[in-house]
Amino acid sequence: MCNNSSTITPYPNIKMTIIADDITSVQKTPIQEFYADQKVFITGGTGFLGKILIEKLLRSCPELSTIYLLIRTKKGKDVHNRLDDIFNDPIFDRLKSEQPKYRHKIVVVSGDCSLPNLGLYNDDRDLLIREASIVFHVAATVRFDEQLKYAVAINVNGTKEVLDMCRSMYNLKSVVYVSTAYSNCNRSIIEEKIYSPPISGDTLGKLTEGMDEAKLNKITPTLLGDYPNTYVFTKAIAESTAKEYGKDLPLGIFRPAMVISTAHEPIEGWIDNVFGPTGGIVGAGAGLIRTFNVDSECTAELVPVDMTVNALVATAWDIAMNKNITTEPPTYNYVATTKKKNITWGEYNNFALKYGTLRPSTRSIWCYVNYSTKYVMLYNVLTVLLHLLPALLLDTGLVLTGQSPKMLKIYKKIHKFASCTSYFARRSWKFQTDNTQALWDKLATEDKNNFFFSMEDFDWDSYMNKYITGLRIYIFKDDPSSIPAARKRMAVMKVFHNIIVYSFLAFVIWSCYKLVWLGLSLGHTAGTTYVNENIAAFR
Repeated sequence: MCNNSSTITPYPNIKMTIIADDITSVQKTPIQEFYADQKVFITGGTGFLGKILIEKLLRSCPELSTIYLLIRTKKGKDVHNRLDDIFNDPIFDRLKSEQPKYRHKIVVVSGDCSLPNLGLYNDDRDLLIREASIVFHVAATVRFDEQLKYAVAINVNGTKEVLDMCRSMYNLKSVVYVSTAYSNCNRSIIEEKIYSPPISGDTLGKLTEGMDEAKLNKITPTLLGDYPNTYVFTKAIAESTAKEYGKDLPLGIFRPAMVISTAHEPIEGWIDNVFGPTGGIVGAGAGLIRTFNVDSECTAELVPVDMTVNALVATAWDIAMNKNITTEPPTYNYVATTKKKNITWGEYNNFALKYGTLRPSTRSIWCYVNYSTKYVMLYNVLTVLLHLLPALLLDTGLVLTGQSPKMLKIYKKIHKFASCTSYFARRSWKFQTDNTQALWDKLATEDKNNFFFSMEDFDWDSYMNKYITGLRIYIFKDDPSSIPAARKRMAVMKVFHNIIVYSFLAFVIWSCYKLVWLGLSLGHTAGTTYVNENIAAFR
């Protein structure tokens, strides 16, 4: 996405505090004009991307009328308590300062995307049909190893249910289905189009509904074929479902790459989960993960969540502005790779090591180390040496002191996570981005400033600094004042780590020497015996 204007200033430091009575005096950009007086329906608003989407719409589109949020009861909390939890997050502090009356624009509806009719009450469904004009379907289960039955229920059937309801909406202007750039990762080249699915959504839905879960789990590998997990498999099928059930609707499909922490707004480095590559960095920062099965030369398709949301907000506008309905919904690949540059997994890990060492966590159990290899056999050896053997020693110590062993259980989960993610860390894809590029090019200068999403000339070094700092604050919950003490602690652990490593290497070298010496000695003895026996025979 090329930044072709010298006047573009990403995220200008301008406060947009607007008093409701004086709102008409503010000149709106084209995107702000589109969202003015609109009523937006969002699924997945409690998730990572969903929170940033809510915050961005409320803060940067102040004339937006209403946001309807589909929220389900979870862990004993009703939808209103969960809504309160959302707005207690620090990412909404800026919104509260600039738009203090934002809360009256939020309407929560109880529902669940995994249920028929989205689990909505009739009155709530009628309300959405009557009022909603823009829809963002973000909800999904993003677990790579999710059970197929549940993945189908929410990712495929949920998409069908949303579009069924959209078809009845009186004022519908735009619908965006949020998929993933990896929905077709079984291909090396991924164009901005909807590919034929391995099985139709309706057929898969009937199969999963009518089959016992144990039997379904057994045949899941066969159903997946060359798809690596149930997440991308169901997202690929959901795209074709969207195409089928979204005919004649103002629908588009938005495919972001791996979404990680904010780059700029509303605060730098914010993140609230450890999915995907973030989990690896958090595990390394905690001193638990010391080896990665990754090809350092492969491209790391990572995109900041705030820029992803900016592209998503602009996508809804673009869909509504596109009056020429094509044979299928427009698709937008939003990835890190540009014509000029990309970031590799090797660079990503090096940046993480660089800034992780500068700002270590006080909660780490060992120093920050990173031994990466693309070779599975070598990775397995390193896993035994760097993970399993230390875990076994620690668990033995715990048992001897009367405590319950836990390290091997922890590493079982870590290795399961690693097996799910290594597929994406050892491959590269070529993504077509013509639609996303065209969207960026058609934005007005003011919208490029307010909804900046160009990855061209992105400063990865500066971003990774913010990213690692954010992980320390929002995931490890470490106070910035503890950095000096954490560095000293890390330095001590590094000394012990080096002592252990070099002692082990010395032991290996000594063992090899002894084996060679023993072999030579045995060879010499055998040779001497053979000669003596032959001399004796000759005599």
